[in-house]
Amino acid sequence: MKESGSGLCNGLRQMVMVTVILMLVCGLGFPLLLTGLSALLFPQQASGNLITVDGKTVGSISVGQEFTEDYFLWSRPSAYHYNVYTETEDGQRYYLDGTTFGGLASGSQNYGPSNPALAERVEADIQNFQEKNPEVEREEIPTDLLTASGSGLDPHISPMAAQIQIPRIAQASGLTEDKVQEIIQKHTTGKLLGIFGEETVNVLQVNVEIAECMGIL
Repeated sequence: MKESGSGLCNGLRQMVMVTVILMLVCGLGFPLLLTGLSALLFPQQASGNLITVDGKTVGSISVGQEFTEDYFLWSRPSAYHYNVYTETEDGQRYYLDGTTFGGLASGSQNYGPSNPALAERVEADIQNFQEKNPEVEREEIPTDLLTASGSGLDPHISPMAAQIQIPRIAQASGLTEDKVQEIIQKHTTGKLLGIFGEETVNVLQVNVEIAECMGIL
C-alpha cells in the first residue's frame, strides 16, 4: 500500500511539474520570444503600423477611417463607420452621419442581395457620390466605393476608386489635379511579387499628405 501511495504521489508530482513547465514555455517563454523577434525584425509592424505627425498619432495604415470632407479621399462604406465618432458636451457619442455610436466594433451588416435595406443603402451612396462628384456617371462609380468589406475597417480602395475622386479633391483642397495624382500614386501598392492580389491605395496615408499640403495637419 505504501509503494502504491508513493507511486501515486510521484505520478501527481510529475503531472504538476510537466504542466507548470509547459505553461511557462508555451504560455510565457514562446510568446515573449515571438514578441521580441517581431519587435527586432519588424518594428513598424509590431507597433501597429502607426502614422505619427509632429509627435501625434493619427492612425494606423492597417485600419481604415471614415472621411466625409470633399477635400479628402473617401473610403469604402462601413457598417460601423470605421468607429469614427464625435462626442457632445454631455458625453453622447454619434457617428459622423448623426446615428448613435454603439461602441467599438468590426464586421458587416451581411445583407443578402435581395434585402431591400442593401438596395436602399447602395442607392443612397450613389446619390451622395454623384452629388459631390457630378461629372461621374452612375455606371462609372467603382464597385468598391459601394460595397463594404467584411471587417468594415478596410484601409484600402482600388486605384480606379481613387482616380475618380481626383477632380473633387483638387477643387475642394486647392491642390492641382497633378499634385493629388502624385500623392495617390505615392501611396499605391502594387501586387505582391507582381502576381498576387490587386493594386491598392491606402486612404489614410493619402489624406494625411493632403492635409499636410493644405496646412491643416
